[in-house]
Amino acid sequence: MKTKIIFITLLLTTIISVSKTRAQSNDNVKGGDKLVVVWTSDDPYVAERVALMYTHAAKTAGWFSEVTLIIWGPSAKLTSENLEIQKKLKTMQEDGVEIKACIVCADAYGVTENLKKLNFEVKGMGKPLSDYLKSDAKVLTF
Repeated sequence: MKTKIIFITLLLTTIISVSKTRAQSNDNVKGGDKLVVVWTSDDPYVAERVALMYTHAAKTAGWFSEVTLIIWGPSAKLTSENLEIQKKLKTMQEDGVEIKACIVCADAYGVTENLKKLNFEVKGMGKPLSDYLKSDAKVLTF
């Protein structure tokens, strides 16, 4: 009888220990569960078939819990001119992708007001990008 009690106690202790280890492991994954995509290309094919496609899927498929797209450089001009890309970005935003744009880049292309009208956050992005790079966020550039 004592042997059974000892065995059951050891078994329960092992199960509890494994459960705690898995919970801690899952917490660590959540800490790095942020994706930041820096989209710089003015190529509409890169936008439609790579940068926006992956970014959107990363959010909707749950590959990352938080997904941010940063419109940077020539992609600002492309966004302001291309209605299909604007439509895709709106859908992404509705699905939970946070969309930001670099104001210095937008000003350089004369498209700041256009991006603001699309309800994108347009602001200085040098410091936020640096903060993302220093964090557990995964930063990807297209």
